[in-house]
Amino acid sequence: MPNSNQDKIDAIDRDILTLVDQRAALVIEDAKSSDPSEQTSSTGPMALSSQHIDRLIAALGHAAAADATNITSAESKRDILRHIASVCLASVRPIRVAFLGPEYSYSHLASLKYFGQGADFAPLSSIPAVFEAVSRGDLATGVVPIENSTDGGIVDTLGMFIRLQMQICGEVVLPIHHNLLSASPRETITEIHSKPQALSQCRGYLATHFPGARLVETTSTTAAAQLASEQPGVAAVASLEAGRQYDLEVLGASIEDNPNNVTRFAVLGKDRPQRTGDDKTSLLFQINHQPGALADVMTIFKTHQLNMTWIESFPCPETRNEYLFFVELTGHRDDESVADAIATLSKQAKRLDVLGSYPKAQHVE
Repeated sequence: MPNSNQDKIDAIDRDILTLVDQRAALVIEDAKSSDPSEQTSSTGPMALSSQHIDRLIAALGHAAAADATNITSAESKRDILRHIASVCLASVRPIRVAFLGPEYSYSHLASLKYFGQGADFAPLSSIPAVFEAVSRGDLATGVVPIENSTDGGIVDTLGMFIRLQMQICGEVVLPIHHNLLSASPRETITEIHSKPQALSQCRGYLATHFPGARLVETTSTTAAAQLASEQPGVAAVASLEAGRQYDLEVLGASIEDNPNNVTRFAVLGKDRPQRTGDDKTSLLFQINHQPGALADVMTIFKTHQLNMTWIESFPCPETRNEYLFFVELTGHRDDESVADAIATLSKQAKRLDVLGSYPKAQHVE
């Protein structure tokens, strides 16, 4: 029997496409009338668009909380609008994005979440490769993991910020839900493959449910999924998207030991985003190795009433027993309080890099 609603669905789809074209025309019009310095920006327009979308979804969520007809989830609505925004912005200026590959890795999913599917994505083999590609100008921007809620700071990323001058233009917060995937029956699994961080984040589940399986580290979760599709008795810890790509069965869903496991990703580039009123600033500094030096720095932030959201120490490559510090705080480098704190800190620090000010990511499940 023919679907009695198909004609209505087709009409709605035509309306949606018409509205997308109208939206793209407005984006093009705004781009033509914008400041010339903003017309070369790769990440700024996407960041601003994403912030407007997040606010819109939040407002709609409050308004529709008691509406039983509110069928589509907030995250799905957000993804739809992000994709439409990405396609519209690509009509103005194509964006090439480097990420820690391969496809369907968590870095790929974070890149899609931030830039939508209108961007051109380039998978690279390592975090240093992403930094170097953006630094050389081979690609406009890149996405790298910077912190995981279970394992802490990502060493390779922090190390590259020390080695290479690079700006953070945005951030992505991605919930990390690991899944046990295989083409083999559950009872035949003898090896479980994934990258070290993923195995670490699921150690409790794996020890309980697969105590006899050998854990094998791989270069990426996607590589593990591909191997699980090819070799009998092998399972992978990876994303559902990787499982779909390689036609794997889900032997265990959301097996991470911490149900609130999230990874933050930094969006790299050469842009300097304007303040939005809901921003963060990232700093890298080194201070004299003497008693009370770090406490004095913390007093600077307290005096200027700045809230630190993250602090991470990192061994100084050139000097034994000395550390560099990564700090994130609320506010934009152009805010008076932040600017004054940075000026004061610069007088006490042996090294101070302002890694960037950028819109704060909204975490929407």
